[in-house]
Amino acid sequence: MPEVDVEQMLDGMAAKSPENLDWKTSIVDLMKLLGLESSLTSRKQLANELHYAGDMNDAASMNICLHRQVMNKVAANGGKVPAELKD
Repeated sequence: MPEVDVEQMLDGMAAKSPENLDWKTSIVDLMKLLGLESSLTSRKQLANELHYAGDMNDAASMNICLHRQVMNKVAANGGKVPAELKD
């Protein structure tokens, strides 16, 4: 199965979005771009699903970690993700 160029795909989606979404740095914007609920409650649920061990009350740190984890999961499942967006 060929790799999917995630950056190209998401950049294309972002170009068509009425909002200015910075999916490369923001988990909230990434979730919005993908049509997912991006509320704090939803992000905490995602953190639980991804076994986030940090303080969920520190939303900024949690968001950074979630973004990185999501990019790593995408890469692990055949997505071509820019190196700077994953660990």
